[in-house]
Amino acid sequence: MSRTVIRRGLRLIALASVVMVALIGVLAAAFRLQFTGAPAGWAMSTGNDALWLGHMWVDGRRDEQDVRVLAERLRTTGVKDLYVHSGPFELDGRLDPAKYPNASQFVQWAKRHMPGVRVSAWLGQKVKNGLDLDDPAARRNVLDGVAAVMKAGYDGVHYNFEPLGDGDTDFLVLLDETRRHASLVSTSTPQIEPYPLMRIGTRAVMGHDKYWSPGYFQEVVSRVDQVAVMTYDSGLPLESLYGGHVVRQAELALDLVPESKSLFVGAPAYHDHGVPWSDAAESVAVAGQGAKLALSEHGPRERFGLALYVDFAATEEDWREYEENWLS
Repeated sequence: MSRTVIRRGLRLIALASVVMVALIGVLAAAFRLQFTGAPAGWAMSTGNDALWLGHMWVDGRRDEQDVRVLAERLRTTGVKDLYVHSGPFELDGRLDPAKYPNASQFVQWAKRHMPGVRVSAWLGQKVKNGLDLDDPAARRNVLDGVAAVMKAGYDGVHYNFEPLGDGDTDFLVLLDETRRHASLVSTSTPQIEPYPLMRIGTRAVMGHDKYWSPGYFQEVVSRVDQVAVMTYDSGLPLESLYGGHVVRQAELALDLVPESKSLFVGAPAYHDHGVPWSDAAESVAVAGQGAKLALSEHGPRERFGLALYVDFAATEEDWREYEENWLS
């Protein structure tokens, strides 16, 4: 290989590096700019928030006294929906009833001590080298499991399949078919593509979609009653950037989700992201502030709230941040 070819290759690599650094800088500036200004005084919880609950509530580790304590915790919050982990599905789509032996009793206790709160079965599985939703037999097993778990008295079903690729038509089919078994259908979703070409770029690096296109997100929304955008695990290193990311996600979702449906912004009430800068950058406080800024820009919206992930990892500080940055 001649020196001329080598020099030309090095120049191209250097140019590509400069362009990449410049694009990252522009993106960071865009997120930082989003997280500026003051929210409107009316922008806060409307009493339409949600909470993901761990498996211990339905496997026998929690009793009625624990439910009373939970009810007291939630009494002064805006939490109206509980997503209770009742799975996961097996890799062939089956849902073993032994995974939720105490579900019926938990639902009864929840209704007794938290009147007006909806309780949904949180169900899912990994779909990369895991459950194959493209397989009709697996989808039938999933639906059989949904039909069975709904007999425990749940108000609805909340799906969480990860990582679901943009444009996955088999997931849309599953959502359509779920209507036969649950009157309330909810799902968590990946983040919406913040800016053009970001989905393609991150997919090339990660090997799967981190973002959904706005069009596919709308296809999913049209088939459910509630949608929770998982704004956490952004990978951003600073509070100001994560805050801008939340604002952008909430703004996009507010434009894409009709007012007749419930929209939740996922708030990270956990502290094991796996990378130290995410633990420092992402918080319930910043999620609440970002949601307020997006709501202020959009205008009042009744069915809009935070969804806290997750009860067993939430600290007193997380609950305080929720109260100070979203309830008030």
